[in-house]
Amino acid sequence: MSVPHDALPPDPFAQDPDDPARALPEHPEDEPAEELSELDRNELLNDLSDLAVYQALLEPRGVRGVVVDCGDCEQPHYHDWELLRASLEQLLADGRMRPHEPAFDPNPAAYVSWEYCRGFADGVTATESAR
Repeated sequence: MSVPHDALPPDPFAQDPDDPARALPEHPEDEPAEELSELDRNELLNDLSDLAVYQALLEPRGVRGVVVDCGDCEQPHYHDWELLRASLEQLLADGRMRPHEPAFDPNPAAYVSWEYCRGFADGVTATESAR
């Protein structure tokens, strides 16, 4: 499921002459997306499945989502569970993700890495199977 462009919030830099986004194509969604390989598609489906497990295990413990270190801007990006799910589903459906608003003033202690999620789920699985 993808979000229609007109349902997105207004661009806060729409009238800014120094907006760096002006160098980007005006309607990138009109450009054909690179088709996902079968391997990439399967990895995304696995990630979505894992995400559901991680959310079920960690959200009741106060974890709001996943933090990802961005290689482009070298800053952490905080993704709430639903935002990350929507982004992965959009990538699966459209072959690309639309830009989204970053979390506003996130509490870094409320987000964990994907590796932490995996380790936590593995720990729960090991504990349950030992019973």
